[in-house]
Amino acid sequence: MFRVGDKVVHPMHGAGIIDRIETASIGGTVQEYYVFKMPSGGLVLKIPVSSSDAVGLRGVVDAEEAEHLLGELPELEPSRCAGSWNQRYRENLDKIKSGDLYEVARVVKSLLHRDRERGLSTGERKLLRSAKQILISELVLAMEQDYQLIEGKIQMAVCGEDGK
Repeated sequence: MFRVGDKVVHPMHGAGIIDRIETASIGGTVQEYYVFKMPSGGLVLKIPVSSSDAVGLRGVVDAEEAEHLLGELPELEPSRCAGSWNQRYRENLDKIKSGDLYEVARVVKSLLHRDRERGLSTGERKLLRSAKQILISELVLAMEQDYQLIEGKIQMAVCGEDGK
């Protein structure tokens, strides 16, 4: 069970800090909820404590693991998805939903490369924004650094010195 002040990650929304745990009655059922705020964008999520494992709620990686990921990012094998854009979209979405930070990083790397080489469909561009936000939000909380700084480090690691 998480406590107030814990840094947590929701697989589809990114990292935030548990602001409070409250009891609420929804649809006649009384449950405890984690209420956590996302540092970027100000999104507030309520996740039932009883289903937090099923949702994939987990603690943020530590600073050492975050540094390791950034160091490995240039050599990290991009996500390989074949077929049409909607097949790639579904496969990439499944990887993001897994909650695995390295899989999210692979999706980001893959979509950034594809964008440079061929461009992205509207759906893939949206997925890239979402995957980047999920990745960056966790690294920001783990490393206690600024959003733009982390975003720049990822861009540099994936695209090289010119950032393109």
